[in-house]
Amino acid sequence: MRQDSASEQQSGIGVLDKAVAVLHAATGQPCGLAELCERTNLPRATAHRLAVGLEVHRLLRRGADGRWHAGAALAELAGESVDPLVEAAHTALPKLRDATGESVQLYRRDGTVRVCIATAEPPSGLRDTVPVGSRLPMTAGSGAKILLAWADSNTQRTILADAVYGERTLLEVRRRGWAHSIAEREPGVASVSAPVRDESGAVVAAVSVSGPVDRIGRKPGARWATDLRAAAASLQEHL
Repeated sequence: MRQDSASEQQSGIGVLDKAVAVLHAATGQPCGLAELCERTNLPRATAHRLAVGLEVHRLLRRGADGRWHAGAALAELAGESVDPLVEAAHTALPKLRDATGESVQLYRRDGTVRVCIATAEPPSGLRDTVPVGSRLPMTAGSGAKILLAWADSNTQRTILADAVYGERTLLEVRRRGWAHSIAEREPGVASVSAPVRDESGAVVAAVSVSGPVDRIGRKPGARWATDLRAAAASLQEHL
């Protein structure tokens, strides 16, 4: 398949030209590995290696369907500061915080970690504060389970190898539509999370409520699954 003029330009630095070709191919329209090879005329191993490298640097991201999309770093490098998901969180997260009285976070997957992109904290009391920008492992926590439950199979295999939960847990998360954790990420902290979907139905984020186990209890899903689903629906409407 013929590339556009921008991706056909050659710098004379082979690996750079190939990486730019991969970037153009995946950001023009999301694609899987077979499509990426077709669009760039690169060997399968080369296309995969470059796409994964660009994903590490957040120039590409892999969606729940395993296809590569434009990554958050592209917007950051271009100086674009408006993120529709974060904008929607300004309204939805405070409502969820007020309904639960606990700390609320919004996470987005970035490769094999999750990134906190928005929060809402109660005004007082003992809180589970996660600063915006925090990069947390995907091996523990309810938010991690949500993001991994709908991730591509390669990412699931990679993360499950070191996770405190297993494939059966992800099946249960997909079945009931929410996840919880008790003292997995941090001793004494419990959380419950639900998926946020885009207009195509793909899971793009996890909205979470977290706080001390002694206050939240060991069955937080029974208390707040309905409120979480409402917050997720609100975020999706704004998207």
